[in-house]
Amino acid sequence: MKTFNKKGDLGETSLLYGGRVPKSSPRPEAYGTVDEAVSALGLARSLCRRPHAKEIVYQLQQDLFTLAAELATELDHRDELLKHNWVVTAEMVDGLQEWIEQLEAQIEMPKQFIIPGSNPGSAALDLARSMMRRAERRAVALKRRRMLKNDHVLAFLNRAADLLFTLARYEEAGD
Repeated sequence: MKTFNKKGDLGETSLLYGGRVPKSSPRPEAYGTVDEAVSALGLARSLCRRPHAKEIVYQLQQDLFTLAAELATELDHRDELLKHNWVVTAEMVDGLQEWIEQLEAQIEMPKQFIIPGSNPGSAALDLARSMMRRAERRAVALKRRRMLKNDHVLAFLNRAADLLFTLARYEEAGD
């Protein structure tokens, strides 16, 4: 597969399962922000020192590909996603909550605001968290425009940002 195809040179991009839209439209803004978060999570995973943190981040990256596929698909093609089980589910949201609870049981959570940068891994996790919050805002915009049906997407992004906050504190606790 070639790295380039020149189809986006005029500012449009293809959606999953068909259709072309401007790169600045709400769908590419939403899934593009998720892509940024996935990349930031890759940096975080490479910098985290705690193996359990690395495992959680890797699974979260995989789940975010499912979420991005849903954001990159027009509603009239949602059946294609369902065929491949590429939709965010309540169980996926519950899994994030379980990780948060596990981590909170192992560390004392802060009672004040946090200034990121205690160590490279936690700082990268906090950066990914802020990107996740932006992705959440972009997904909310899709939902308000009736371009997103699945409420689990919003819950997942919200919980994922919560998880990353908690995971950053867990990574700091390993110092």
